[in-house]
Amino acid sequence: MIKYIGSKRRLVPVLGDIATSAGGRTALDLFTGTTRVAQELKARGFTTTAVDSARYSEIFARCYIETDASDVDRKAAEEALQYLSALPGERGYFTETFCVQSHYFQPFNGERVDAIRNAIEAEFKGTALFPLLLTSLIEAADRVDSTTGVQMAYVKEWAPRSFNALELRMPKLLVGTGYAIRGDACKLAADLGEFDVAYLDPPYNQHRYFTNYHIWETLVAWDAPEHYGVACKRLDSRDNSTRSAFNSKREMPAALRQVVRDVRCRVLILSYNDEAWVSRSELEDMCSHHEFVETLAFDSKRYVGAQIGIYNPSGEKVGKVSHLRNLEYVVVAGSREDVERATRLYVGNPRAVIGQGLLF
Repeated sequence: MIKYIGSKRRLVPVLGDIATSAGGRTALDLFTGTTRVAQELKARGFTTTAVDSARYSEIFARCYIETDASDVDRKAAEEALQYLSALPGERGYFTETFCVQSHYFQPFNGERVDAIRNAIEAEFKGTALFPLLLTSLIEAADRVDSTTGVQMAYVKEWAPRSFNALELRMPKLLVGTGYAIRGDACKLAADLGEFDVAYLDPPYNQHRYFTNYHIWETLVAWDAPEHYGVACKRLDSRDNSTRSAFNSKREMPAALRQVVRDVRCRVLILSYNDEAWVSRSELEDMCSHHEFVETLAFDSKRYVGAQIGIYNPSGEKVGKVSHLRNLEYVVVAGSREDVERATRLYVGNPRAVIGQGLLF
């Protein structure tokens, strides 16, 4: 998986346990991002629907959620990866924009990205291998980037990993059924159908995924967009169409409340944290149309930016980070019977360890 803000890596086993204990056969991951949670749900036997507005999320969902590993021609996939890996580099838009005008990747890797992406577009678009090969390329590029994890800026000096050669790997596919949908959660939630379990992990603040991961948007769209600023962000980053209500402090509470009401499910799982715009009590109130609500809280490390500190555009450390840990909330709503069954492994168990966090 790519480096991603808001990742629920440490919580994935917990979320999987809750969903499995809740029971059922169908699951929804409405803000799927990298599909990490959706993959866990699919691995646990749920027919999973993964939804997100990002182009790269749709590709990940088509690869990991919609693709059934038992249907994949692995020989053809491996041969395609070998063919792409052997292509000589060629300097194109990606290299010029993200390696020369900006320094997200070293040019020798950028040239390989250009060559491989051109070949994927010309020779594999419309085939079952397309999302697998494009996922492999995105993940390979992520392993050799020179950022702190987001693409609003690149580090002042080349990161050590950026000197490594780009390496395509076969994605770790899962057996099972799933669906990938790209779109706005606010517009889609009411029409997605009914699910046994629905997981919601909405954005927490003003930081936009469209701009934080604009390179992956471009790598998927492959549209050579006009760009602006030192970060070479896509020009359409300025368009209202690429903005979300969930990144507005004024609009977000009403948007989340409506989505929570619109989603049709037997058990709702909503994750958030104590640094966001909505309090724990407000989250619980949003879910109160369900019969019963239980909230779990987990101690967790803050995002990577807080761990490395605050820097100005010149790369000088400025200011002081106020704290390095926060609380991750997991709100579970449904009938009393379903919620108690879903949370029984964690409620009243102060020794339950989640990653490096503790259940309170």
